[in-house]
Amino acid sequence: MKKTFTINISGTIFHIEEDAYEVLQKYLINLKNHFGVDEEGKEIIADIEARIAEIFSSKSTDEKKVITVEWVNSMVEIMGTPEDFAEEEGEEDVSIASEAKRKRRLYRDPDHRVLGGVCGGLGAYFNMDLVILRIILVILFFVTSGAAGLAYIILWIAVPKAVSTAQRLEMRGQEATVKNIEKSIKEEVKEVKESYQKFKESDTYSKGKKSMEGAGDVVYNIFKVILKVFVIVFGVFLIISGFFGILGLASSMIIGHSFVEGMPLIWGPEIHVPNMLNHFIEPGAVTWGLVLVGLITGLPLLALVYIGTKLVFRYKSNNAIVALSMAGVWLVSLFALLILSVGQVGNYKQSSSITKSETISCDSCQTLYLRLGEDKLDDYAEIDWDVEGFKVAVIDGEEVVVGYPQLDVIRSSGDDFVVTVRYSSRGKTRDDAKQWCEEMVYAYERTDSTLYFDPYFFIGDEAKWRGQEVDIKIRVPEGKAVFLGNDMDEIIHDIENVSNTWDGDMVGKYWEMKPEGLTEKTIQ
Repeated sequence: MKKTFTINISGTIFHIEEDAYEVLQKYLINLKNHFGVDEEGKEIIADIEARIAEIFSSKSTDEKKVITVEWVNSMVEIMGTPEDFAEEEGEEDVSIASEAKRKRRLYRDPDHRVLGGVCGGLGAYFNMDLVILRIILVILFFVTSGAAGLAYIILWIAVPKAVSTAQRLEMRGQEATVKNIEKSIKEEVKEVKESYQKFKESDTYSKGKKSMEGAGDVVYNIFKVILKVFVIVFGVFLIISGFFGILGLASSMIIGHSFVEGMPLIWGPEIHVPNMLNHFIEPGAVTWGLVLVGLITGLPLLALVYIGTKLVFRYKSNNAIVALSMAGVWLVSLFALLILSVGQVGNYKQSSSITKSETISCDSCQTLYLRLGEDKLDDYAEIDWDVEGFKVAVIDGEEVVVGYPQLDVIRSSGDDFVVTVRYSSRGKTRDDAKQWCEEMVYAYERTDSTLYFDPYFFIGDEAKWRGQEVDIKIRVPEGKAVFLGNDMDEIIHDIENVSNTWDGDMVGKYWEMKPEGLTEKTIQ
């Protein structure tokens, strides 16, 4: 049993015996040495390999798929060797004469095509002049009322295109041997070179070259002017952006925003940063925090101004020293701010809570009415800023932090209504968190069977914001109901009910506590 190899020839996989592989390898190496490694030689070798793959594919059958040395020798006889190219001129004429007798094969000719190359392929197949063939096609198109055009399209789809040199030779009835493949490719290359040389030597090329060079100079100068104008405009934009950014930063963090509010490109005119920070961090850290935030934010803005002036005025400076200095200060500021922030985050490390409960004693009360109390801040307070969970109001010139409570309705284990208020906060220690809880102020009022809940709670006069929360639980006995006023949607939060009704749709309705849960009560 002979040893076999798996090889790839022009994209086709073959199995070949060891002795056949050695013969084929020597043959291909001989061809490569003869034709060289330039682009023309590579193209010749690629077409030869495509023809070799076609020969081996035609010999393969279901019974025998392995290439033998006999197949290789037969292929070499068909294709020829480089040594055969040194024949006499007379022998070459005989060879060409014999090649002309080879049966032609129909392909579409891509080298002489107007549309799909069908006429070029038919001309090569029947050895006819292309002009005559195209005239005949046009005449048939009108005589047959377009049937010839349909036939052309069918041939365009059905007939393969002559892609390789071997296919172009078959199209003209020539044997796809190594010699003919080389000759065909060299003729194509020669034709292209001659056409290009004629065009290069013509007056059209010379005039066109001068015109192109002149047009290129004009386009270059135009783009050069446009680029200069763009650089100046961009520099002015950077200067304006950086200047107003620095102005807005300074006004928001140091002076206040009253005199710059509404001006264009102002950074955060609606936020007074020092006052905002005072509600979160310790007073001693506020000043350092402002300085560091100012450097981190202001240095990039200052860099915009610097770059803009460089682009506009084109003055000389040591860019490396300036850039490294600004980058160094910025990195040190960022590192210091991170350390300061880590220390302040520790103020939220622990949590604590205080719970207060009140039983609503009313034997005759079957329904408890829940309504939102009056928002007294609307009468005498100005809202400075409002974010999710809390807001800052200005009362008589003093800033006061207030939060939004959350109310829920759950089942009671007894026979009475119970109101439970849970105050929670965070702090550096549990004792600190508990102290913040004790300073929180929240109130609700009762009138008979109606409870009026304040829409907000105070965190305390000197207190800092530590994530304070107020959670209100209305415990309803089974068989009794609550009525949610139309304005209660401001504080109710995720009340579970049998029908999974959204909180906003629960207001203005009666809800009865049944064994299966809180159920909407229909009033007759």
